[in-house]
Amino acid sequence: KSVTYDIAILGLPFDTATSYRPGARFGPSGIRQGSKRLVLYGGYNVPLEVNPFTNWATIVDCGDVAVTSYDNALAIRQMEQGHKSLLHRTPAAASVLPEDSLSAKFPRLISLGGDHTVVLPILRSIASAYGPVSVIHFDSHIDTWKPTVFGGEKSDQAAYNHGTYFYHASKEGLIKSGASIHAGIRTTLSGPSDYDNDALCGFQIVEAREIDEIGTKGIAKRIRDVVGDNLVYLSIDIDSLDPAFAPATGTPETGGWSTRELRSILRDLEGLRFVGADIVEVAPAYDTNAELTTMAAADLIFEILGLMVKHPLA
Repeated sequence: KSVTYDIAILGLPFDTATSYRPGARFGPSGIRQGSKRLVLYGGYNVPLEVNPFTNWATIVDCGDVAVTSYDNALAIRQMEQGHKSLLHRTPAAASVLPEDSLSAKFPRLISLGGDHTVVLPILRSIASAYGPVSVIHFDSHIDTWKPTVFGGEKSDQAAYNHGTYFYHASKEGLIKSGASIHAGIRTTLSGPSDYDNDALCGFQIVEAREIDEIGTKGIAKRIRDVVGDNLVYLSIDIDSLDPAFAPATGTPETGGWSTRELRSILRDLEGLRFVGADIVEVAPAYDTNAELTTMAAADLIFEILGLMVKHPLA
């Protein structure tokens, strides 16, 4: 508790609410493995013109939350408590930042999943500091399915899974309705009503195929137009990337974006008011020997770090 930081890296090794291939509980360790090359040449991000590791922000890897694999309800509480305990601390740079700066009041956390269910406890924690926030969600799936549509008819606990967590977050008032957006969507649906329900949950949608018409700049503009000047939480499912670039994930979908395209979109979100972020659904057991997926995930975190360090929260 004596360690102070401005940006914390936190692992959430949970994958017992996934619907297809398990293994994302090993995502945090895999992403850390993939990150080892990031500072080989100094860590300066050329497009963003910032080195996040030698700037004002103290960045600390706080390890993993101890998460049970036997009781999902308990695991969700453990993750919320773990995230909240790190969020409600005085940042390292509090004394040098303007007093009215949010970066002087709360550190920002980048979480490593874990299946996408981890975002529900994260958003509960975020709400305890900031209230409801806009969400930018990169994914091939909408993850706002009603539990009766996606796995939840079996039991009350089955209603909370990696395809329904945004449905619950919306019902709990954790998301700014109408000011949140999915990007990269390309999954099959149970029917058109899934998109109708998604809109009721407060999201707008950019499908993956739209990049062919409007390019990366157009995708970024659509996102910026939706979230505006709101406080923003950023969630990235690694399956937003095409399996050619990130095969190691639980529910891969072909027809996705390249790593270069997603990194370009992220950079074009510079200046948005990010309160936190995550990279989820990395399941290293399905990766190639070249560690393509874990390296891609680490590089996306590198971009997020650059965005956060370059723009403290005013």
